[in-house]
Amino acid sequence: MNNILYKVHDNLYVNLTNRCPCACTFCLRQTMDRIGKSDSLWLKEEPDFAAVKAQFEARNMDDYREVVFCGFGEPTERIDLLLEVASFVKEAYRKPVRINTNGLGNLVNSRDIAPDLAGLVDTVSISLNTPDKEAYLALVRPKFGKASYDAMLNFAKECVKYVPNVVLTTVATTLSHEQEARCAEICREIGASYRIRPWEG
Repeated sequence: MNNILYKVHDNLYVNLTNRCPCACTFCLRQTMDRIGKSDSLWLKEEPDFAAVKAQFEARNMDDYREVVFCGFGEPTERIDLLLEVASFVKEAYRKPVRINTNGLGNLVNSRDIAPDLAGLVDTVSISLNTPDKEAYLALVRPKFGKASYDAMLNFAKECVKYVPNVVLTTVATTLSHEQEARCAEICREIGASYRIRPWEG
């Protein structure tokens, strides 16, 4: 069975796709096939809405604090399904919804997807990784090339208009204090929060 939903801490994660426009040097997919309480997150096939809905209905949603779109792929690769599921979650369960993303959804979909998140998504967490564009390209290795870093920052700026909580993240111990200070400044300029997340390897 496809592992579409899985638990991490008190949250329920949604794994919609294994597609991703990046090949990050630090990606967990290179060293493991599962996260949290899951079986393999490699999907045999991408689920449709009915399959996702059925897995939600098989769960006791009182057990979860938040629903998070994040799996072994970039969730905005399937933005239409993501929005449909987020709408269902809001209507059926009244749970907070978060997207963990690399921030390249506008490039993936060839349009500005930020307005679509209004009213459906409470938090967008975007991987900033580094304050330096060249370092970003070397770390993330996005298929869109040099346009990617600015596109990620522009996506964050747009999300601030439509989503209550926009967070840009870096990983603890991977940057100097000076680099982290630059990341914090970038976030202040955008109007987003800055979070240094723990390394999970």
